[in-house]
Amino acid sequence: MRRSVLGSVLILALALALGACGSKASPAAAPTSTTWVPAGPNPSASAKMVCSKEAQTAINASLGVAVLRVTTPTWVDHVYSCTYVYRNARITLSVKEMSTTPETTTYFDAQGKALGRRPGSLAFGQGAFQTTNGDVVARKDWKVLTVDISKVPPNFGQPPMLNAGSVALSVTATILGCWTGA
Repeated sequence: MRRSVLGSVLILALALALGACGSKASPAAAPTSTTWVPAGPNPSASAKMVCSKEAQTAINASLGVAVLRVTTPTWVDHVYSCTYVYRNARITLSVKEMSTTPETTTYFDAQGKALGRRPGSLAFGQGAFQTTNGDVVARKDWKVLTVDISKVPPNFGQPPMLNAGSVALSVTATILGCWTGA
């Protein structure tokens, strides 16, 4: 029963995400491995998207709760990050940009060790996992998205989700549904 509820949450989140922002890019705009852009001195458009009004609208729809504010994004060591502030919760999104596939793999694997990777993997991007506290780490192209839900109470969202880990899954599905040309 729990798996079917979680599956339903993910399907709903993905449908909302695709409806909210998936229609803006055409299939022809999807990148190939030869068009991936290495990390540069400034964050990419896809990294910035996680804190944008577009993402805020899509995340609000997937969680059923309006964000009060999003903190001013930071760009440090090729990590673009911001925090979504709600009345009783905070969700931090960060995107680490790299320049090669091996560099991305090394960082992704190191995050699994540092954050406590749960067994198994998630069907997001080009690999994803959930941590022991429910955060989600997903890789796409030469970027790694982390959805930190350490400051999300149980039963957050409208309708309330089973746990904060479900919130992280919903936000990840929403971002990756919007993340064209990452």
